[in-house]
Amino acid sequence: MKARHRQNPSAAEDHGAAAGCTVHDGLGKLVQLLPRVMRGMRRRPAEPVVLDGVSLGPRHSSALSLLREQEATVGALASALDLSLATVSGLVADLERVGFAERSTDPADRRRTIVRITPGSEGLADAWLEGATAPIVRALQQLSPEERTVFIKAMGYLEAELNGTKDPLR
Repeated sequence: MKARHRQNPSAAEDHGAAAGCTVHDGLGKLVQLLPRVMRGMRRRPAEPVVLDGVSLGPRHSSALSLLREQEATVGALASALDLSLATVSGLVADLERVGFAERSTDPADRRRTIVRITPGSEGLADAWLEGATAPIVRALQQLSPEERTVFIKAMGYLEAELNGTKDPLR
């Protein structure tokens, strides 16, 4: 009897197969899904978005997503994104050029520089982010809050195992 290989199982089939699965079954599913997910993420967007002559890509959306949640220093952004200070400083400069972000001196400590979303640009920044993260948002919306929590926790553990970090959700 020949083994049947399913090219594109439906999300409903995947969800049903994964409910209460064993570690072995989960591993089999992940070995199939992770390369497909990575290919899809590399293809999206096919070309960076260009605003005011600045090419914005996935790293910009990651930085802007963090700033959407709260203002931060360049160092804190670099740590959260696992990128160098120089790289993140360049990302922030790009976000400043298109009007999404601004830097200002921390009033509590004049030696620190805080990066935040530029007041008044929140709507445009949100619209750009929604386009950049739409597939992930749609996938997460299909999960219950509890399932999302478990999924994010599992991804944190996987990242920690792959990169040798101790704290999966730094």
